[in-house]
Amino acid sequence: MVFSSPVFLFLFLPLTLLAVLLARSTGARNTVLLIASLLFYAWGEGVYLLLMLATILVNHLAGLALARWPGHRGPLVAAVVLDLGALAWFKYAGFLADSFGPMFTALGMPLPPLEAVHLPIGVSFFIFQGISYVVDVYRGQAEAQRNPGAVALYISLFPQLIAGPIVRYRDVARQIADRVMAIKLFASGVRRFVIGLAKKVLIADQVARIADPIFALPMDVAPPAVAWLGVVAYALQIYFDFSGYSDMAIGLGRMFGFHFLENFDRPYIARSVREFWRRWHISLGTWFRDYLYIPLGGNRGSGARTYFNLLIVFFLTGLWHGASWNFVIWGLLHGAAMVLERIGLGRILSRLPSPIAQVYTLFIVLIAWVFFRMPDLTKAWHFVLAMLGVLPGDSDLYFPDLYLSNATLLALSVGALGALNVHEMMARWLRIAPSGGTLRPGIRGAFETVGLGLLLILVAMQVASTTYSPFIYFRF
Repeated sequence: MVFSSPVFLFLFLPLTLLAVLLARSTGARNTVLLIASLLFYAWGEGVYLLLMLATILVNHLAGLALARWPGHRGPLVAAVVLDLGALAWFKYAGFLADSFGPMFTALGMPLPPLEAVHLPIGVSFFIFQGISYVVDVYRGQAEAQRNPGAVALYISLFPQLIAGPIVRYRDVARQIADRVMAIKLFASGVRRFVIGLAKKVLIADQVARIADPIFALPMDVAPPAVAWLGVVAYALQIYFDFSGYSDMAIGLGRMFGFHFLENFDRPYIARSVREFWRRWHISLGTWFRDYLYIPLGGNRGSGARTYFNLLIVFFLTGLWHGASWNFVIWGLLHGAAMVLERIGLGRILSRLPSPIAQVYTLFIVLIAWVFFRMPDLTKAWHFVLAMLGVLPGDSDLYFPDLYLSNATLLALSVGALGALNVHEMMARWLRIAPSGGTLRPGIRGAFETVGLGLLLILVAMQVASTTYSPFIYFRF
C-alpha cells in the first residue's frame, strides 16, 4: 500500500485521521497510530511484520539493559549485532553467496545452495532506526523508553516506515510523549503532502516513461543524445520520487502532530559533491556521519585516514542501497569525488563561477546514477561510454523524439526547472504586486489554495487512470 494508491488516499488515511482525531489523549492517539502502522506494514508484507516486531523487541530490551547498566557495551553490541545480522541475511545473503561462492568452491569448500531470500520492504530504514535508538541511549543522548509501545511507535510509524526519512529517536522522543495536533500544523501537513504527491505522480511517474525504455535498450545501440536523455530523466525520476515521498512523510507527520526533519534541500544546485550530500537524503548522510564516520575518527586523524574513512562510509552507503556491486561502484564514485575535493579540488571549485561548479557536480552525479540504475556492471559501463560518445549507437533507429510525448516532455521540463530551483525565482517574482509591494497574505493564500486544489485534481485523475506506481526507494 503506497501513499499514491487509491486504497491509502481514500480509505486508510481518512479512517486513521478520523480515529486519531476522536482519541482524546496522546496515549490513546499513540495506540491508534501504532495499530494503524502495524496494519499498514502487514498489508504489504504479511508475515514479515514479525521481523519488524522482533527488531522492536530487541532494541527495546537493549535500551532497558543500558538504562540499568549505563556505560556497559554488552547490550549495545548485542542489539547492533542482531540488527545488522538480520539486515545482512535478508538483504545480502544472496549477494554474498554469489560474490564469494566461487572462491569457496575453488578452495574445495562449496557453499550449500541458497534459495532467494525475500527482501522485506523498508527493512534498511526500520533497522537503522532501531540502531539509532540503542546508540543514542548508550551515549546518553536519549533516555531509555520503558514503554514498549513508544519504542514500537517510533520504529513502525507508518509515514516514514517504508522509505524514510530516517528519524532519530532523540528528535521525536518528546513528541511521542506529548504533542499537539493544531489546525495550522495540520493544514501545513496537508499542503506538504499534496505537493509531495504531485511530485511523485505528475513528475516522477511521467519521466519514468522516458527513462525506463532507454535503460532497457540493448547495449551499444543508444546514441549519446538518447543516453543523456535517459540519465537526465532518471535523475529527475529518482529525485522527485524520493523527495516526493519525503514530503508526504513530513506532511503526514504534521497531520498527526509530529515534526520530522527535512530530507532534501535542492541537491541538483550543489556546487560540489560534498555539498550534494548535504542536500541529498540528509537523514541518511547524517546517520552515517554520526554513527560511522565520526566513530571511525572522522577527519581528526591524518589526511590518509580521513580519505580512508570517507571511502568506507561511501562503500557502505552504496551497499546500504542494494546488494549489488553496481551500488558499491555508485557509492565509491561519490566517495572518490569527496576525497578529491578534500585534497584540493574543493578549493578550486569554490573559486569558480557557480554555473561551472554546478555543471561539474551534475556530471559526476549523472555518471554515478547510471551505475545506480543499471543492474549489470557491463551494461552500465557501455551506457557511460554511449553518454561520452565513445559508442556512437544507432541514431537512425533511436533518437530522442522516440521517447518523448507531450505529457512526458512537460513533466521533464517542469521537473528540470524545479530541480534547478528556477521555481523559487519564479515564486519570488510572482509575489511582487504591480505597484511594487508584496501580495497580501490573504491573496497569496487564495492562490496557494487554488493551486493545491488543481494539483489534487490532476493527481486524482492520474491515480484513477493507472494501476502501478511504485516508489523507487521501496526496494532499499
